[in-house]
Amino acid sequence: MTEDKDFLGKEPVGRLLLRLALPTIAAQVINMLYNIVDRIYIGHIPETGALALTGVGVCMPLIMIVSAFAMLVGNGGAPRASIHMGKDEYDAAERILGNCFTLQLVISVILTALLLKFNRNFLLAFGASENTIGYGVSYMNIYAAGTIFVQLTLGMNAFITAQGFAKTGMLSVLIGAVSNIILDPVFIFGFHMGVRGGALATVISQALSCIWVLAFLLGKKTRLKIRLKNMKLKPAVILPCVALGMSTFVMQGSESIISICFNSSLLKYGGDIAVGAMTILTSVMMFAMLPLQGLGQGAQPIISFNYGAGNADRVKSTFRLLLKSSMTYAVLLWLGVMLAPQGFASLFTSDPELLAFTKHALRIYMACMFLFGIQLACQMTFTALGCAKESITVAVMRKFVLLIPLIYIMPGILTQDPTTSVYMAEPVADFCAVCFTVFLFSRQFKKALANMQTPPGSRTPAAEP
Repeated sequence: MTEDKDFLGKEPVGRLLLRLALPTIAAQVINMLYNIVDRIYIGHIPETGALALTGVGVCMPLIMIVSAFAMLVGNGGAPRASIHMGKDEYDAAERILGNCFTLQLVISVILTALLLKFNRNFLLAFGASENTIGYGVSYMNIYAAGTIFVQLTLGMNAFITAQGFAKTGMLSVLIGAVSNIILDPVFIFGFHMGVRGGALATVISQALSCIWVLAFLLGKKTRLKIRLKNMKLKPAVILPCVALGMSTFVMQGSESIISICFNSSLLKYGGDIAVGAMTILTSVMMFAMLPLQGLGQGAQPIISFNYGAGNADRVKSTFRLLLKSSMTYAVLLWLGVMLAPQGFASLFTSDPELLAFTKHALRIYMACMFLFGIQLACQMTFTALGCAKESITVAVMRKFVLLIPLIYIMPGILTQDPTTSVYMAEPVADFCAVCFTVFLFSRQFKKALANMQTPPGSRTPAAEP
């Protein structure tokens, strides 16, 4: 514990942020590759690549929902297990691990059955057309069979990281990502399986990651082990875990709702090509969001520790460095998109018509991306200071209060080109959200710092105004 205090409280902030942020950014980049590599290969399938990419794109809301259920269990159970480990209550921590493992098995069976039976209906509701539904169904039929691997890999990996085995947790993601990159071209092009090959490569890659995760949690190096005696579900054990993971589940699940809104609106005004372009736009957006989230995750322990220690100067200097770093990355990526949109779009498609359409749409959709550095830095700092309500508020403001209504309002305002106006909902929402976040943060950050300087016995939670 003494080393931790010296490490977080005395080491130069710049060096400390670099040391902590590099692994988290690396993990986010690996995760990004995992998510977009299928789309890159599928988009380059000769002759049918554009339609295939669109068909797979409308599968993303379902895939995000599957991931959300994994986070519901894993992100809720792992922190509670860590708390018990800190109290030296390893039996209680292992009961949580065992119960979460069982719950994920149950959820996997239910999700697999629903996806196999109703995926065509879901995909049509999410924006698939008669031209693209076949590709979506072919992808989801295979992907659904691997739901159990996704659930156990994402959910159980959280328990590896919670024990302090960060490198092992990162390897879990790396094994799947590298396998997917290697297997995708083999199945898609080598075996001429098309979108089914992309899905099969993903399932096999997730299975390999799952084997790695379970082998660790059943092996000798782990501090918490999956044991048969702890696998019987008990409400007193599992319900607090589900309650804790609910906020993460809601935020992840909201991404699927936004995708549904975009796809259905774009299909109405712009057809398959507009939906296909949206698949590329959301993929490029990952280049902005995930590294920025990794940078924020690296800064969080520095801010949290020094806030608890009453060191206002280090809290402020860490936030300033996080803000500058985030803004720099966001602005540079924004410039790249504005100056060379075709370069980003060509990663995902070689179809001339879709390429030309996406080039125009990309500049509109990401027009305010340079502001993302401010949004993410403030949001992650809210979390680091324990201001959970404020962190959730700014996220909900951008997604539910602004973005979703604007998707349907903008076509009524810019009636000459309703397809373009749907894409414009994103930058308009981003601009308004950043203004709201800056206003809220400027007030709450000052209150948090002032509150930190009060005597420890009279200190109140930072989240309370």
